Amino acid sequence: MTDTAVAAIRPAATILLVRDAPAFEVLMVKRHHQIDFASGALVFPGGKTAAGDHDPAWEEHVTGWDAVAADERPLRIAAIREAYEEAGVIIANHADGAPFAGDDRAGALREAVAKERHSFLALVRELGVKLDLGALETFARWITPDMMPKRFDTWFYVVRATGEQLAVCDGWETVDAEWIAPAEALRLEAAGERTIIFPTRMNLKLLAEASSAADATARAAARTLVTVLPKVEKRPEGAVLVIPEDAGYGPVTEPLSSIRA
Repeated sequence: MTDTAVAAIRPAATILLVRDAPAFEVLMVKRHHQIDFASGALVFPGGKTAAGDHDPAWEEHVTGWDAVAADERPLRIAAIREAYEEAGVIIANHADGAPFAGDDRAGALREAVAKERHSFLALVRELGVKLDLGALETFARWITPDMMPKRFDTWFYVVRATGEQLAVCDGWETVDAEWIAPAEALRLEAAGERTIIFPTRMNLKLLAEASSAADATARAAARTLVTVLPKVEKRPEGAVLVIPEDAGYGPVTEPLSSIRA
């Protein structure tokens, strides 16, 4: 008998961009059907960290550098970069503190940044803005179970949208971008009208407990972060995934047969 190789865990970051107008909503994107992870699923913008997210030169182009732990800075930069690549939104401020509302330069270079023909750091320098690391509040942390072919250590961050930038899907990794009430996204998934993978669904349920963007960030700040590494348990009804009950989601069991990559 030979042991099955366990996939390496890659660091990743996801962003829950929330707003209150016209109602309490979160930005979600639909993954392209040809993407090899969560194809066709409704997800929050996010992805793996990239080498450029670790560049020490970022210190001069962000706010909140000293308030964020060194090993978490690249994750927050990655979350903001992914929001830009997948939805066209950059969480940044001008020198006077005014939120960056987007412009033609940012729009024109979006594909080049996503396909690594132009660095995100270079773009931020050219725009003359600073990424707002402090605006992101840690929402959750999930590690993919070891039986999955692709594994990620994903940090989820929640941040209030300024309302000045329009979200537009990129057309290659994502094919749709929509602002949607968390409860409505869950209803559509239950009705079979949307595909939502397990971690996204659990975090939508947690987000749906909030009444507003401010409430969502306040709840996240007050919550003790418990890393979620789902475990397989054999039950009479079959194998299920379980997660720690103190992680904030309550008792959760998910049939293993429903888990998709």
